[in-house]
Amino acid sequence: MRFFMNKGSNTLIKKLKSEGYNFFTGVPCSLLKETFSFLEKEEKEYYPAIREDSALGLASGAVLAGKKAAIFMQNSGLGYSLNVLTSFNLIYDVPLLIVMSWRGYGKDAVEHNIIGEKITSILDSVDIPYFVLDEKNLSSLTEKIEKWHTKNKTFVILVKDQY
Repeated sequence: MRFFMNKGSNTLIKKLKSEGYNFFTGVPCSLLKETFSFLEKEEKEYYPAIREDSALGLASGAVLAGKKAAIFMQNSGLGYSLNVLTSFNLIYDVPLLIVMSWRGYGKDAVEHNIIGEKITSILDSVDIPYFVLDEKNLSSLTEKIEKWHTKNKTFVILVKDQY
């Protein structure tokens, strides 16, 4: 995670912008604090949200208005988001990119353990593809984004809390 929290967050935002992403929203997470700091300072198309399902609503509206939207959130927010994803985005093929910190992947606060252990199973159970991002595979991210976005799929980039 040290990579992502330092230079990786800026690299990811720049990569997303080079892929045409022009709308950013999310709910702050301490593991993504550098990303949120960068968005707040550098990105005029960043709209903070009070809850993850609200961020999905903002981003979905932006997509329907012709933008490419990315959402940043913690994996614990997936619980708030599942109804929105399964009753709107997945049914109507409204593609969103969700960058999700993977709390509970490694040593973390106990309240993150259950969701951390089950996050990939939850995503699999509702057919949301995901990509586990780390320093070594950042370069292949563009290929994954294009593959999923051209299929009008919502997809998740999981960012581990430690490598």
